[in-house]
This record gives sequence, C-alpha cells and structure tokens, in this order.
Amino acid sequence: MDDKSLVLEIAANSLASALAAQEGGADRIELCAALEVGGLTPSYAQIALTRERVRIPIYVLIRPRTGDFVYSDSECETMQRDIETCVSLGCEGVVLGVLDDNGGVDANRCRTLIAAAGRLGVTFHRAFDMSRDPETALEGIIALRCERVLTSGAQRDAPAGAALIRKLVERASGRISVMPGAGISAQNIASLRALTGAPEFHASAKRELSSRMRGGNTLPGMTAGEVLSDVEQVRALVAALNGVTGS
Repeated sequence: MDDKSLVLEIAANSLASALAAQEGGADRIELCAALEVGGLTPSYAQIALTRERVRIPIYVLIRPRTGDFVYSDSECETMQRDIETCVSLGCEGVVLGVLDDNGGVDANRCRTLIAAAGRLGVTFHRAFDMSRDPETALEGIIALRCERVLTSGAQRDAPAGAALIRKLVERASGRISVMPGAGISAQNIASLRALTGAPEFHASAKRELSSRMRGGNTLPGMTAGEVLSDVEQVRALVAALNGVTGS
C-alpha cells in the first residue's frame, strides 16, 4: 500500500481539538460533541466556527442522542435538519447510521438522510458494530453508496476486533473503505495497519486537562477539566501510521 494513501481521522470534540488535530497533521476531522458518551451532534455554532477556521476536511457526526441506533420519525427529522445545516455551512461530509429493531441497517431511513447530504461524503458510523450480522450490514452499507464504515470490529476496541476488520477489508475489496476506530494509539496503529490492511484510521488522541477553577463550590461530576485532542499525540499517530521513526 502506498503510504500517501493512508488517512488519519481525528474525532474532535471542539474547535480547539480540531485545530490541534490540524496542527498535528491529521488528514480529516470527525467533529462531534460529548465524546465521553460516544459522540453527539455538535451545535450549529461549533460547526460554523470550525468550518471557518479549519482547513482540512470536516465530517460532522449526526447522532441526536445517546443509546441505541433505532430512531423515531422525529429523531430522523432532527438528523435530516442537522445534515442540511452541514450542507449549508460547507462541510465536506457527515457521519451517520440507523439500524432497524432487528439489528439490520435501516436502508429506508438511511437513504433519506443520505439524500439530504447531497454531494457531501457519508461515513456510516459505529452503529455498524451493533448490527446483528456485520457482513450483511457491510453489503447494505455498500449498497447505500457510503464512502466508508467506521468499526471496532464489533468488539470493545479495534485491536480486539482486528480479525473481523481484516475480513471486512477483504470482503469490501475496494468497494468501500473500512476504517478501524476505538482504542487506537501511536503504540498500536502500525500493528493494526499490518493486521487489517485498512487504508484509514480513526482516533481521538485526547487528554484530560485539569480544571482551571481554583475556588468556588465543588459538586460531583462538575469539577473535571476539559478533554481535548492533543497535538503531540496526533503527531505521534501520524508518524507511526506512516512508519516514521525518531532519529
């Protein structure tokens, strides 16, 4: 595989994280909020500011709530409106996924959302890992003409799911990009590249900052600092992915 074809996407939970990802050499951003619950759709202002100030491609996560990926009519309407916002703001793509109550890809609902995206690129997110049959789900996602699918190989993280990811890459045979994500670090990304043969990788490169508060009241769950993508972690991921070693 030509190293120039390798792509690192960073899950950025804020404008600051997106700028850090860009500075660190990431190729693309998945912009989201609430990484601690697996990511939710960011606000209009967050999308707009990031689009204004970041040069690399931005794909926005379209997920209206935590929990499963079986959505009501009103939730699907919310997602459609959010996608229309991404189109109007000039984002490069969206990240979405809808399942039916039997654990299959909900093709009808997905088609409606993909139609709203128009010319934007579409990634099918880790709803895929909740599907009943990953290989059948992959074929359904290919039929929807998504660009890629983000997956941990139906395991807690991508290293644990590497065998299935490899199988999916082989089954896809270039029809769609299979992008490993979850638990990826500079320490394991090179081995995952070798094990899976995947061309793209997804990581958050996050670190938790200490709270800047030095006084005031403290309440449980409200005293932690900010969680941000870290420039140096992004740089280390880029170097490891591309086989660059220190001198």
